[in-house]
Formats: sequence, C-alpha cells, structure tokens
Amino acid sequence: MPQSLDLANHQMLALSRSSLAALRAALIRDAGPAAASYLQEAGYAGGETLFDSFRSWLAMRCEVPAEELAVEEFERFATDYFRDAGWGSLKVGTLNDAVATLDSTDWGESDPAGGMDHPACHFTTGMFADFFGRIADTPLAVLEVECRSMGAPRCRFLVGNAAVMEHVYDEMGRGVDYEEAVGSVL
Repeated sequence: MPQSLDLANHQMLALSRSSLAALRAALIRDAGPAAASYLQEAGYAGGETLFDSFRSWLAMRCEVPAEELAVEEFERFATDYFRDAGWGSLKVGTLNDAVATLDSTDWGESDPAGGMDHPACHFTTGMFADFFGRIADTPLAVLEVECRSMGAPRCRFLVGNAAVMEHVYDEMGRGVDYEEAVGSVL
C-alpha cells in the first residue's frame, strides 16, 4: 500500500481549516469584494505545485499519466489525492455537456458555520482553474455555484472554458439559476 502524501517532499505544507477560514474572514472584512480575487490569485499560484504533487503521488499508484486517465479513474485518484492532502472528496460530473462539475460534501475550504450569503471557496476556484487547466492542457475557468459556507449540502464548482463560464456568470448576475444558465450555452 502506498504511503500517504508527503507534504514536505511535494513542496506543500499543512494549514488548518480554521486558519484558512480566519484568513478568508479577515480578507473579506478588510478588503471587501476584492478578497475573492486575492484568494483566487493565491490558489492559482499554487496550482502548478499541486499538479506536480498529484502527478508524483499518482506515479506511486498507477502507470498512466494524469492527463491520460479515463474519467472514472481520474475521479477515483483525484478524490483519494485531495482527501490525502486534507481538502476532501470530489465527485466529477458534467452539466448539459457544457461544463464539468466538481461536487464535495466535505470540502476543506468551506465552513458550514460561516453563514455566508454567497459561495466562498475562492482559494479553491483559483487552485482548480490552474490544476484542471493542466489536466485539460488548456486554460479553464472555475465558478463555485453552491457552497457549504452558505448552508448548502455540498460545494459545487463548474469548470469550463472562459467564454462559457463568463456566460454562466453573467446570466447568474441577471438572476438566472446556474443550471438554466449552463443550459443556455450556445
């Protein structure tokens, strides 16, 4: 059985969930809406290291490179990896064949007691944009549309190209439900 993720050898460190929640709360308090951008930028900056860590971790368990895994295999390995790294589990899916979905009922950045009025896993959206962009070998955008920090039963992230995600974001800004907005992608 392969060992757990060795954070130091993967150029990563452990950070408690309460520390990340406190950082997010302080940024929201002091920077207002700009806090989301700061956290997304930080998450994106770590995406390359996270991806390299995933590839090294995967090589200990499988001979197939991350970019060549079948969706079912990728989902299983990604869930195991993110759980080993302390983030939580992931369920990978699609919505109307227009965007990928990443669902988690135990995502580490979320704070079910947070009482937020909007999705708040901003660090994760940046991190996922870089990480999954590397898997797809193309730039991707990520939008969180459900969040446990708002009292939802899961965090749900939509992953797609920038044009599609901009359309979904704009439609949601007009009050359209995200599923309907994704369904209206041309």
